[in-house]
Amino acid sequence: MASVSLRGIHKKFGPVSVLEKIDLDIEDGEFVVLVGPSGCGKSTLLRSIAGLETIDGGEIRIGDRLVNHAAPKDRDIAMVFQSYALYPHMDVRRNMAFSLNLRKSPAELIAERVSAASAKLGLGSLLERLPKQLSGGQRQRVAMGRAIVRNPKVFLFDEPLSNLDAKLRSTMRTEIKALHQSLKTTSIYVTHDQIEAMTMANRIVVMHDGIIQQVGPPLELYDRPANIFVAGFIGSPTMNFFDAVSQGKSARLGDGSALVLPTGAVVKEGREIVIGIRPEHLRFSGEGLPGRVVVVEPLGMSTQVTLDAAGERVTLMALERPSLAPGDAKSLTARPEDIHVFDRSTGLRLN
Repeated sequence: MASVSLRGIHKKFGPVSVLEKIDLDIEDGEFVVLVGPSGCGKSTLLRSIAGLETIDGGEIRIGDRLVNHAAPKDRDIAMVFQSYALYPHMDVRRNMAFSLNLRKSPAELIAERVSAASAKLGLGSLLERLPKQLSGGQRQRVAMGRAIVRNPKVFLFDEPLSNLDAKLRSTMRTEIKALHQSLKTTSIYVTHDQIEAMTMANRIVVMHDGIIQQVGPPLELYDRPANIFVAGFIGSPTMNFFDAVSQGKSARLGDGSALVLPTGAVVKEGREIVIGIRPEHLRFSGEGLPGRVVVVEPLGMSTQVTLDAAGERVTLMALERPSLAPGDAKSLTARPEDIHVFDRSTGLRLN
């Protein structure tokens, strides 16, 4: 196992900058998730760590070793791809053993590692099967097993669950997290799915336009997003936003209604701000923001209600099962301590 240190990483494709001044320290044994929308640079950063992309500047260290010019095979990393990349003519056993055979490792060591990895991944009964005889989840476990047998210092995962259906993705998230807790190998995982990021990571790195927006534990990013982009990206359903102007201890919204600002918000009178409220923190009330129901979606354990309020389309998550119909008039409110305040011009958090 080893730490990973990135200092001043930048990368261009022609005139387009895809990574800008990336500084990041990943501790030995940590599970870090790089998350962001398509084109944000997360996969390029992962491929740069792997040595599959050359960087234009900065330093990449794995442990104490500078690896900028080291070939991928010499970086002591193992990568799991979205496409599985299994050899169709080889059975599971030979697929898992392939990299060790290339290195001419002793037969006893290969057998021992394949046996141990297949036991951890529940592949013991599948070792004689070809990839075409496996389900998507089984193929992904074989790809993970092929990485495990190398006993690398760092695991790199490039959107490994994107090809799986929703139920299997949920199962594989649990399996990968349990595997990391067992192996304790430093892992860097790329995804555009913020639910994967929230449920799997020790720390999340949110990226946008080649720049790191915020780094921290999942609940820290959820509870205290550094800017509007992070607030809108982390959380499902997404945070509700309202343009407003500060007025004393309140925020005056576009329709003339008001919300009380949280105590920690230091906002000058008349400043243009954006109010953020997560769907589970909006509540129905006798007075507050006038709203009108658009859609009601029962989810079983909760009900998702979409409304028009203060000139915005907003989402409310209710644990109860309210009796509502499209067109119903309802007022909304939120506790001041559940309100996020951002500067409208910079997007930065103010409370």
